[in-house]
Amino acid sequence: MLKLALPKGSLQGSTAEFLEKAKFGFAEYKESSRSYRPKSKSFPELFSKIFHEKDIAIQVAIGNYDLAICGLDWIQELLVKYHSDAIVKVRKLGYGTRNIFVAQSRFSKQYSIEDIKKQTAVIRIVSEYPNLAEAFALKARLRRFRIIPVWGATDAYPPEHAELAIVSAVSTDDLMEKDLIPIAKILTVNAWLIANRNSMERKDLSSLLERFYTTYLGKDTEGELSISEIDSEDAFEKKVFSDDAVSLAIADGHQQSHTSRFMKEAGIKIKGYRQPPRTRRPVIDFDGMNVKIIRPQDMPLQVANGNFDLAITGTDWLSDQLNQFPSSPVEELVNLGFGRVRIVVVVHKDLPVESTGDLKDLVKSGRIPVLRIATEYTNIADKYACDNHLSPYRVIPSWGATEAFLPEDADVLIENTETGKTLERNNLKIIETLFESTGCLIGNSNSMNDPAKKERMTRFVELIKKGLSAG
Repeated sequence: MLKLALPKGSLQGSTAEFLEKAKFGFAEYKESSRSYRPKSKSFPELFSKIFHEKDIAIQVAIGNYDLAICGLDWIQELLVKYHSDAIVKVRKLGYGTRNIFVAQSRFSKQYSIEDIKKQTAVIRIVSEYPNLAEAFALKARLRRFRIIPVWGATDAYPPEHAELAIVSAVSTDDLMEKDLIPIAKILTVNAWLIANRNSMERKDLSSLLERFYTTYLGKDTEGELSISEIDSEDAFEKKVFSDDAVSLAIADGHQQSHTSRFMKEAGIKIKGYRQPPRTRRPVIDFDGMNVKIIRPQDMPLQVANGNFDLAITGTDWLSDQLNQFPSSPVEELVNLGFGRVRIVVVVHKDLPVESTGDLKDLVKSGRIPVLRIATEYTNIADKYACDNHLSPYRVIPSWGATEAFLPEDADVLIENTETGKTLERNNLKIIETLFESTGCLIGNSNSMNDPAKKERMTRFVELIKKGLSAG
């Protein structure tokens, strides 16, 4: 059986158009499709699965899929650090063009790569592409640098929490709308067809490859890491958050509506807190406090590192952080009770287990040689496997759409669910609930003891508690 991985997200609509033009006959693969296993009318024996784009290159590299469509940025993100011979870049497909920029905040005081290179202090670089960020820093010969990997909302971090951001955008105008000024372009990318080298050597892929080679939707683009500087000095403004202010991180995404509603009920006004966010810096009606909108997944680590004093995230992400770093200076201050989900252990309905005990017996019997656990909660998953003696096991990090992994590419999921309907729709079943997660206010314990911030932080916490009791 030949296996093809297809992208979910920003490339999905254009990929569906490409495959239609190539006459693959994927009726279930469209821009808003919920199916994870679309079937091809032209190739009925082809097994296809939809993944979050960030996961695709890894799936091809380890041999789970023969062919895949993926953005070159995620291919290069893997290859610049892991020089794998397993991935073959077969062909540019001519759509999904975007650029990877090096950008600074419009409030920054440096205007070029040369200005950055002159700095003697550590240059903090934030990115969803940590490997590309490191490759850029080495190629630019920065004296001292530190990479800050994040799940997203990269534009929120400069200049207070990072000097540079390595970020994807279609154009420089897109960045400037997010208060970022590009100072260099390091990669131009579009969609690529990639293959597993062993599959190309051992399987007959000719009928599939023919469709890809006779179909094209655009023009060739650059594909190598380089540094093309951009002159943007006139665009910079010199205004940043004050150093002695209390910094609060609030969430984008699914948790935003819950957070916005709670803050309003607590009598705390936040101007500019919208979905999608027009700005990552909304204004809060609370003296001496600065606010940024970031991903809740990143909050516990960013609070622990001292980049934020307070944050509103989920107890699931706090637990994942503390499972890896129990002594992190981050703690739950108030459980807010909203955004309630269960963190559950999930298997496919065809797997003959109904509990973790059954799963342990299955692993012990050797019917599952190595238990594969796919999850966004890698540290929770590791603790679950260790506590239940499920060895040997392997945790497979996922960036989302984790339910697509079962049963072909993982045996178990550690997942969050509100109603369980999505799991049911994908023929999955819950065998254990690990804990219940809700929104919570977390804080940096060092900041709580800082005389310059303690009074304001305590006052804010009390205001949150009053809002909780009033609700």
